[in-house]
Amino acid sequence: MSLDKAIAQAQNDVPECVATGYVDMSTGMLLAVKTVDSHPSEVLDLVAAATGDLFQGRNVVEIERMFDRVRGITDRKTHYFQEIVVFSTNLIHVFLRSKKNPDNVAVFVCRISANVGMVIVRSRLAMASIDAAL
Repeated sequence: MSLDKAIAQAQNDVPECVATGYVDMSTGMLLAVKTVDSHPSEVLDLVAAATGDLFQGRNVVEIERMFDRVRGITDRKTHYFQEIVVFSTNLIHVFLRSKKNPDNVAVFVCRISANVGMVIVRSRLAMASIDAAL
């Protein structure tokens, strides 16, 4: 299955999902996106940049370094932050780091009326399918 098909399938599978995207944080690019509404490319570019900030922003990286220092870890190969859920006024935003490629993150945006537990469970299942598509 292609990345575009996996993203489209994820949007169908995650409850009340209005947008799904896949971000490469190493380049800052949105590699795939599927939305129910059209959005200007500037907005979509900001989603990719904000995703990078959430997982790789200066303060986040410093927190990971501090955890490493405290724990005596000198050669960490993984990141501490794997999943981030953000609640906005009308939406639930779920960001999941890829297990296959830690520089990639899938974004699932759902209506606030969705069951949060189901959104997380279905997003995790969709992420497995997206990873398999790559």
